[in-house]
Amino acid sequence: MTSRFFSLLAYLKYWLRKEDHYSQQSPFLFSIYQGLRGYLQENPRGFHSIEQLRSVLLKNTNPIQVIDLGAGSKKVPSASREIRKITQYSTSSPKFCLTYQYFCRLTPSQNVIELGTCMGLSTRYLAEVTQGRLYTFEGASEILNAAQFEPFPGQVEAILGPIEIHLPPILSQLETVDFALIDANHTYSGTISYFNWLLPKFKGSSICILGDIHWSAEMETAWEEIKSHPKVKLSLDFFECGVLFFDYPGEKTHRVLSL
Repeated sequence: MTSRFFSLLAYLKYWLRKEDHYSQQSPFLFSIYQGLRGYLQENPRGFHSIEQLRSVLLKNTNPIQVIDLGAGSKKVPSASREIRKITQYSTSSPKFCLTYQYFCRLTPSQNVIELGTCMGLSTRYLAEVTQGRLYTFEGASEILNAAQFEPFPGQVEAILGPIEIHLPPILSQLETVDFALIDANHTYSGTISYFNWLLPKFKGSSICILGDIHWSAEMETAWEEIKSHPKVKLSLDFFECGVLFFDYPGEKTHRVLSL
């Protein structure tokens, strides 16, 4: 199956299953979902200062060499990629950057992990609401250099290199992880490994987001396995990402929702 056909079929399945806000019977879920919708409506174009950086990156035609440590890029598969194309095809939109930010705000946000810095746009959105320290991991040195053309806020620690080497030592220093965004590698084995490393650090108040859960058959398999884990009490499928809760006042629940 070609990647384009797979993506179309995955979206059709999602579209047929998605629910609206009127179908949410749980007061907990209704409150969170309505809060997210309101948050997006308040900031329809994202944060101005961060989106100005996106605009600059989208105009940057400089090529950089990218060494893929995971599944690679569907739209820009070559090793030499223009910064503008990486920004266009490999970064989250303002709507989903705000979505990550909203869910991070629901946690204590003392220890925040981002796997997959890319151009640093989602990093900056998360930094806006991080109360403690944000650790962001990127495997490609030239991408990380481009992301830091304007320095990250002081509470951000950018870590370069393979996640499987650098994540475990950081986690060993942390008592808990309040929020995690897994948006790197995009293979089944990589995604499952990252989640399993993070899992012992998640508490009831923690939230974890997986990016691109319908990107490929591998990613869908990883998502199905992860959301079925006994410690996951509530999972939300927004197609471009999946949100995991580890505490929920009710039976284990999965919802397919739209933004």
